[in-house]
Amino acid sequence: MDITFPADASVVKSVLPHREPFVWVSRVLECTPCEHVVAELDVDPELELFKGHFPTHPVLPGVILMEALAQAASFCVLAGRGIEGTVGFLTGIDKAKFRRQVLPGETVRLEGTIVKAGSRMVVAEVVATVDGEVCAQATQKYVLATAQQA
Repeated sequence: MDITFPADASVVKSVLPHREPFVWVSRVLECTPCEHVVAELDVDPELELFKGHFPTHPVLPGVILMEALAQAASFCVLAGRGIEGTVGFLTGIDKAKFRRQVLPGETVRLEGTIVKAGSRMVVAEVVATVDGEVCAQATQKYVLATAQQA
């Protein structure tokens, strides 16, 4: 797959199987396939989830932040392998730490370093930041499969 960076949302959707309302990567700034990725998520203040999490103090849920990191790291692996119809299913999150809330209107920088990439199993060290402040970090594990194998 021949991708130039930065890559916009249309390129992200050409690699990832996710669609609205569950695409959590706005653009990919740089990527060394199967090694490292830097992406961004623009946190839309109009997201429906802010009406319930929490109405008087809206924050992006930590689980969504972890999903955004997983999507960025999966992009890195899937773009490198170019296997049509392959999905990176999140199978584990270790050592997760949440350090700072993400607020509506902010842009989150998503970084992932692939530390292991076997034929089916992938492990990545991921970190999310806003304006240089760490929001979340973890070690994530994914299994690569087709939707039929899952």
